[in-house]
Amino acid sequence: MPIDLLTLGAALLTGLLGGLHCAAMCGGIATGLSATAARPGLGSAFALNGGRVLGYTLAGVIVGAFGGGLLALARSDGLATGLRVAMGAVLVLAAIRILWPTQLGFLARGAAGFWRLIRPLQARVVPASGPLRPWVLGLFWGWLPCGLSTTVLAAAWLEASALHGGLLMLAFGLGTMATMVPLTWSGARLAGLARHRGWRLGGASLIALAGVLTMVGPWLSHQPAVHAALVALGCRSL
Repeated sequence: MPIDLLTLGAALLTGLLGGLHCAAMCGGIATGLSATAARPGLGSAFALNGGRVLGYTLAGVIVGAFGGGLLALARSDGLATGLRVAMGAVLVLAAIRILWPTQLGFLARGAAGFWRLIRPLQARVVPASGPLRPWVLGLFWGWLPCGLSTTVLAAAWLEASALHGGLLMLAFGLGTMATMVPLTWSGARLAGLARHRGWRLGGASLIALAGVLTMVGPWLSHQPAVHAALVALGCRSL
């Protein structure tokens, strides 16, 4: 089935407008990892952040496959609709985090527990040198506890598909690149338009609107004209 472009676009916009949150939460990590690179520069910055996005994507594939397995065990139209409504609610939460980055911090607690389990692997897996080192470091970076990425990861789980969950997290990760690559490269706290409350408010409103449309999509689909538009966007569970 086609990927839901409504939720995919919302994930990309969440990553773009979450730049200020990413800079505040990961600025020190970005500059620290960049400083340890054998050849600090733009190439190293892309490799570190490429690994981070790969980590996001892999996490999305895993949780999406898990959600798909649960849906397959209890297949019903009501459950599919319920998952879609829940996904819309998660997008609204993402919009709230864009506007108030310090709120809803409890969303990262589950990720923090998972990080404590995998952290010992970092010393064993990360190469001491070589071109793969920044990619592997970035992959582990992508699994650090973060309320915003955990929020989007919940949406990836609700996609109930390994492919769609991975694409959702990939879109989110690519959105963050606009801020995080320059930040990793230069060490400056760059957040661009995300620093301006007006832009954040407008973007968060679009994300929240996508969430609301995702939630009410199954009912809006009964209107022929609206149904055609939702199908064109790849909306599922209709």
